[in-house]
Amino acid sequence: MQTAKKPFSYYLLAGFFGLFVLFLYGSMFAVFILSLQGPEGSLTFPMKGFSFYWLGQVFQQQRVGNFVDAFWRSLFLGLLVSIITVTISVMSGLAFRDRFKGSTALFYLAISSLIVPSILISLGIGIVFSLLDLSNDWYTSALGGHLTWSLPFAFLIMLGIFGRFNPAYEEAARDLGASEMTTFWQVVFPLIASSVIGVGLLGFTLSYDEFTRTSLISGETNTLPLEIFGMTTNVTSPALYALGTLTTLFSFGLIAISIFAIQLLSDRQTKPKQ
Repeated sequence: MQTAKKPFSYYLLAGFFGLFVLFLYGSMFAVFILSLQGPEGSLTFPMKGFSFYWLGQVFQQQRVGNFVDAFWRSLFLGLLVSIITVTISVMSGLAFRDRFKGSTALFYLAISSLIVPSILISLGIGIVFSLLDLSNDWYTSALGGHLTWSLPFAFLIMLGIFGRFNPAYEEAARDLGASEMTTFWQVVFPLIASSVIGVGLLGFTLSYDEFTRTSLISGETNTLPLEIFGMTTNVTSPALYALGTLTTLFSFGLIAISIFAIQLLSDRQTKPKQ
């Protein structure tokens, strides 16, 4: 059987898609390659040797700043943002399943921070915490700034999830005598668990990479994005590229763990009980 010949437009669009992928990931692969240079490596091509020297240098004290301490700050803050984002978004999604007085105004208020320029939000949070004499408590102010970014997205996602949720499962559980709490944990939560993991990963990612909303509220304590930005003016070695490689691998690791957890939950739901 002779296959139909593909039109010229197919090859044109395929070529365009290839260029698009190259544009998205070409710079990332360039960073990966340049981070694997020898001790005499520089910031540009051609490469000078091949080794893992600069990957190890990331964990050493730099001339100015410290990658390791900044990473742990960003990791702790990201985990905190992720937990709070999941908790509040799930509760909000449950609340907005039914219409209540003022729900429309509350909805637009909840997503308004996506419209306001992020630099203004961070400036406002910084002023408020300064007036409350909490300017030294950078975790609290940074947490507030990051939640104004992660919560609206998570809230919108949860609205979509619960909008498609079939209430018949809950009604059946209540008919069998289950309480509201039991119904949620034994029926509702297992069905939305994969979405909850995705929302948690989203909240962590938005916090871990956030720069603008942190710049005016972190004080003298830098998160990893701020530390990288501050060191671009004085670190002229492939250590910056090595950091990019390691953080990218870390991000892919989180995604892999999340996919594994989602698959595990899916298998448990589909596996017949003995």
